[in-house]
Amino acid sequence: MATLLLLCLPPHYLYRLFGHPSPWPSRFLYGIAWICNVRIAIEGVRLKEDVFYVANHLSWLDIPIVGGVTRTAFVAQDGIARWPVIGWLAAMNNTVFVSRTNRLSVGSQVDTLREALRDHQPVTIFPEGTTTDGTSLLPFKAPLFAVLAPPPRGIRVQPLLLDFYGLGPETAWVGEESAPHNAWRIMCRRDVIPVRLVFLEPFDPTKCNDRKEIAATAREQIRHALSASLGGTAVL
Repeated sequence: MATLLLLCLPPHYLYRLFGHPSPWPSRFLYGIAWICNVRIAIEGVRLKEDVFYVANHLSWLDIPIVGGVTRTAFVAQDGIARWPVIGWLAAMNNTVFVSRTNRLSVGSQVDTLREALRDHQPVTIFPEGTTTDGTSLLPFKAPLFAVLAPPPRGIRVQPLLLDFYGLGPETAWVGEESAPHNAWRIMCRRDVIPVRLVFLEPFDPTKCNDRKEIAATAREQIRHALSASLGGTAVL
């Protein structure tokens, strides 16, 4: 991983020096997924610009998987910005850091998201707010969908399903497990981790009445796809 980072940094800074969008953060993320023995199968048609991705959330592996494929920026809690190395790498990928506790900053956070979307930067959120083992779907938190009410012109929402083919309970970062322990456990794993990244039907958020309906529409698509991936098992 360190070698990959050293290989990606010089061309990344050259792109930035000449004012061009850099593809190297996403290439780095894809490489991290590959090093962790993740093998990604892609289904569906991906929107590449003017898109707000909404995905279910199992693990930190979701970041290199989705980011490596889509070149998206992510919305993350502001505490991650202070993590050694990780915070620096996240900022390099244009991560939008938001506060979970400071309600007074919600307006500025929405403005930051709007700016990213106006620059045609794909943005991804994990609206469950935490991780699951891939066999359930938590309620979606609506506040970050406020950026879409009303949406910047032309933006569409595309739900994503991360399906670990039943290995979610083995690879997910849930419960009281620490981040270093989970990372070490994943990196020590010898077996391949197959992942299906499903791009579901995009929709126009202007057709929804408010942010709650946008969140509910995205969740229903992911819920239906997750149920199908579990062999028809009901997902509430």
